[in-house]
Order: sequence, then structure tokens, then C-alpha cells
Amino acid sequence: ALGNRTRLEPIPANRGLILDRNGQILAENQPSFQLEMVREQVPNLEETLLGLQKLELIDKEDLDDTRRVIRARRVFEAVPIRLRLSEEQIARFAVHRHEFPGVDIRARSTRSYPHGALAVHALGYVGAISDQDLTRIDRTAYAGTSLMGKLGVESARETELHGKNGYQEILVNAQGRSVERRGSDLHRQPPRAGADLILSLDLPAQQAAEQGFEGRRGAAIAIDPHTGDVLVLASMPGFDPGIFGRGITRAEYRALERNIDLPLFNRALRGIYPPGSTVKPVLGMAALAYGIVRADESRYCPGVYVVPGSSRRAREGR
Repeated sequence: ALGNRTRLEPIPANRGLILDRNGQILAENQPSFQLEMVREQVPNLEETLLGLQKLELIDKEDLDDTRRVIRARRVFEAVPIRLRLSEEQIARFAVHRHEFPGVDIRARSTRSYPHGALAVHALGYVGAISDQDLTRIDRTAYAGTSLMGKLGVESARETELHGKNGYQEILVNAQGRSVERRGSDLHRQPPRAGADLILSLDLPAQQAAEQGFEGRRGAAIAIDPHTGDVLVLASMPGFDPGIFGRGITRAEYRALERNIDLPLFNRALRGIYPPGSTVKPVLGMAALAYGIVRADESRYCPGVYVVPGSSRRAREGR
């Protein structure tokens, strides 16, 4: 009993939903379980990490990154070391739980994308908070939070989506495990959920655009000329953003990077391509606006162009 004490534990806020213009959910939250560590309660960090590796709860190639993230956090903070545990992994750890003081399973909320890779280059994804992220965010605001927006709308609207965390006082024993005490007067501040975002994207139109690119590389953007709303932003091929939310492994990320189709590359926003014949209407309207040509005038195009002062013949399409 003398070893019992109270501790403030953060209550992460639910991340805001992302919906299309018709109210269809594009990004939501689902409950999950993750493995967390409080470094000040761990007798030997290296032995603990190696023990978790033997239980296949940490991949060997991810050990260095895990050490770096743990040491970047304050010693009293709970650090997620494995996101989204499977039922088998939960059971495996439960059997050996007594061997790992300072390590426990926590129920958390994780990001889910019900349509998989659809509109991934517009939505972006959330990923584990890295030690680089910790240098630019308010640690207090993200206490108990393991994920944040990394790309696309998830990143651009991180402040609105994140919400405000709450906290609660809990009674813990000398090993840092939560214990219950009836009649105790422990304070609790509820969290405030993040704001929901409604995008201008139209889900059926987005699906049609991506289906049209099936098996091919390409990009398509559809804009409502009356309002300027972006109805479609497609870059193909895409990737499943959910793998970042559950904790992508080095092998999985290398496979995406080395994929010949470059699924991580946003062709719609970052691709640089020759405009081709799409530039002709713009040039034609400019010529009319500046009085260079008349609307009833026609000119013959031989299919080649010679730059003044040069003998080089530029052909259309080159």
C-alpha cells in the first residue's frame, strides 16, 4: 500500500472524421490495442526490448528506431512501441506480462480508411509520432497520442483534426500498474474531440476516375468551373494508408519506395509533364484577347515550327 501513488494519465481525444461532399466517411477511428512503455519504470531497457523481440512483438530491424523514439520522449511518458496488436500478440504478451515492468497494453483509437487506397493522395495518412516530430509539436498536447497527420489533408488540417486531450488521475502500484480503490476521489478532465472535415471531393466521381486508371499510371483532377471546388484528385497507382496507422515496417516501406510504379508519388500535384495540345485553347484565347488574330481568321499549321534565328525544326509532340 505504501508503494501506491496517484499519476496523471492523458486521455487522447478522438480524431475528427473526414467526409466527402455527400457525407460519406473517408477517414474514421476504430478502437485498437497497442503496446506502451514508461521508461522510468523499466529496470533495463535493452533487456526489455530484446525480450519483446523474442516474443515477436518488435521486429529486429525496427529496434534502432524504437530505441530512438523511446529516448526522445520524457522518462515518465508512455511511449507506443507497437501499434495495433493482433489478438494473438495480445495473448502472447499477457502470458509474459509479469516479466516486463513498465510495459503494458493500452486501449487506443486508431485511424481507419474504409475505402482503402481511394483518394489516398488527397487524404494523406497518419503515422507514428517520430523524434523529429517531437521537436516541432507541443508535447503536452500530444501526450498519450501515438499518431499524427503526415501527408495530405491529414497533415494540412492536423490542428483541427487533433482535438484537445484530457487527463485523469489514476492510482498505480510500485510497478506502475493501475490499481482500483473504491471511494477514491480522483480528478478527471474529459477530452474534446477534433473537428470533422467535409471535403469538396465527390466519392462516386473519385471512384470512377480511379477505376478508369486501373492497371495504368496517371493522374486526374476535376474542378467545378462554377465554384472552383475540387471534385476529383486522383493519382494512380495509390497505396493503402492504413499500413502507416498500424505501424509500417521497414520492409513494407522499402517495397513501396522500390515499386516501379512509384505509388508514393503524387502525380496530380507533384508530377511535371509537357502540356501538349492542352495549352492550345489558352494560347488561342490569349491571341484573341490581345488582337493578334480574329475569330473568323484561320491559319495553316504545317506541323513544325522553326524558332527565329535557328534552323532546328520543332515538330508537334516533341
